[in-house]
Amino acid sequence: MYQERGASMIEIIGVLAVAGLMSAAAIGMYNRIRSNQARKIASVELEQIVKNTELLMGMKGNYTGLSVEYLVAAGALQNSKAPIGGDDWSVSAINDGRSYSINLTQLSKGECEYFTITKPKWATKVKVNNIELTGSANCFSTKTNKISFEVE
Repeated sequence: MYQERGASMIEIIGVLAVAGLMSAAAIGMYNRIRSNQARKIASVELEQIVKNTELLMGMKGNYTGLSVEYLVAAGALQNSKAPIGGDDWSVSAINDGRSYSINLTQLSKGECEYFTITKPKWATKVKVNNIELTGSANCFSTKTNKISFEVE
């Protein structure tokens, strides 16, 4: 009597399909974890920028003349690269130097929503696309969102 060895073509296709589904799920989960981690790191970096700015400018009594370039030159920032989003971000004095804002640009919808859902404790006011955050965020679906954190 002849006994068959191996697997049929249908069994092989089934195993490959299950492996493909598992791979796709793993890649999707990896991308989600990676983007969440990048957002958390950016949040920590922003908090450090606030602390360094307050240490540097607190002795002066106001925030006039504050900029990313000034913070880099003073050693409060390592470089002028934005923590998240586009590289045309800014830090500037507002309210006649009594407070300042950190402005992030070119944020994706997910990044925008992250910073509106988890509003930083150090920010006194958050503006999303130039509108003060009062309840729900008005984040755009494109990568053109701007968030301003005002700090007093």
